[in-house]
Amino acid sequence: MPFSICMSSSAISATRSSRNDLDARATAADAAFSQDSVLVPMQCEYYALEGLSSLLATVKRVKAALNAALEIEGLVLTMFDARNRLSHEVSREVREHFPDKIFRSIIPRNVRLSESPSHGLSVLEYEAKSSGAQSYRDLAAELLDREAEANPPPPGS
Repeated sequence: MPFSICMSSSAISATRSSRNDLDARATAADAAFSQDSVLVPMQCEYYALEGLSSLLATVKRVKAALNAALEIEGLVLTMFDARNRLSHEVSREVREHFPDKIFRSIIPRNVRLSESPSHGLSVLEYEAKSSGAQSYRDLAAELLDREAEANPPPPGS
């Protein structure tokens, strides 16, 4: 299985009104052309919901014109803040519209996740015991489990 790529719905939303709109869409399409699935990180913010429809339209166009095998692997809720009502509302909306595509693992809003890039490190290198690092390990395990379910080993192996 070619590993899924990540395309951020909020990043596409943020570039919609900029001069780089065409470049952003072309980059997303180029990346999706060489993959068989797309993993969508979904910020628990209002504008991410807006960007998601644009991203889904791009995936649909790429699938129709360039890569019929392209599928959405799933959506991962990110920057989830349990204290924030909007995070819960976005989560509910996404779960209602994509019940079979949403991952159980949720990436929380976490200080260590925010700090690690400024140190040039992944969160696993920067603070392996943080809740954000654990959430990414959980997501990796969930991805592997889904892949094993979708492609079981042949009988007798």
